[in-house]
Amino acid sequence: MINVCFAGVTGWTAPPIIAGIDAAADLALTAGVSRSAAGRGLADATAAKGPGRVYATVAEALDDAPVDVLVDYTSAEAVRANVWTAVGAGVHTVIGSSGLTSADYDELDRLARGTGAGVIAAGNFSVMAAILLRAATIAARQLDHWEIIDYADAAKPDVPSGTARELAEALGREHPPAPAVAPERLHGPPGARGADVAGTRVHSLRLPGFVVATEVVFGGAGERLLMRHDPGLTPDPYAAGTLLAIRRAAETPGVRRGLDTLLFPAAPG
Repeated sequence: MINVCFAGVTGWTAPPIIAGIDAAADLALTAGVSRSAAGRGLADATAAKGPGRVYATVAEALDDAPVDVLVDYTSAEAVRANVWTAVGAGVHTVIGSSGLTSADYDELDRLARGTGAGVIAAGNFSVMAAILLRAATIAARQLDHWEIIDYADAAKPDVPSGTARELAEALGREHPPAPAVAPERLHGPPGARGADVAGTRVHSLRLPGFVVATEVVFGGAGERLLMRHDPGLTPDPYAAGTLLAIRRAAETPGVRRGLDTLLFPAAPG
């Protein structure tokens, strides 16, 4: 049995993941973390069926409940403290929150290897998003020009989204895109060209009426290739990938980034 603590247990993403844990014979939700619901039972604060409690902090949950894996779906402001607390205690961790940079993950990887904790982090735990990421990296091996458009509602404060950042960094590991007009040669504000994330230009749209979506546009002589993921209006797409990550987090000490690393074999060499 894998005992799970869910940080962000009263959040938008939680209900289908909690339902999946409750339905699984090999998983048990033993604790939740939510400042607004701290002190309440899981069954009272959420639709969970188990007898666990909700705590104000990850540290309190780890002190009081059996936890094998922490799942973090909180915020860019809270994720670092939550994850470093868990990994420092040797607890395997699944990170669905955005806000951590490549440098943060390098630091976390060193910490996790030292404590023996396995960490699986993904900007998006949707299986379709993972397929997009893998397909885009394959395309980047053959193509030279691309940019990313990152869509979200006006209230989303983190830019770019974790999905777009993860995609840009994955493409950058293949090779940087061919340069366009150099910033010093632009006529107008350089910010109009988007942010440089791992060498890729990323444009974050934040407008009412949008939900999170990610689009990568490849350009070539006389043609374009567009790849886009639209997750819809519910958190249901993230449940299956999160449950897979919970089950496999303990396999390897250190950080593994991207759900695609669990779905596809490693590239040869």
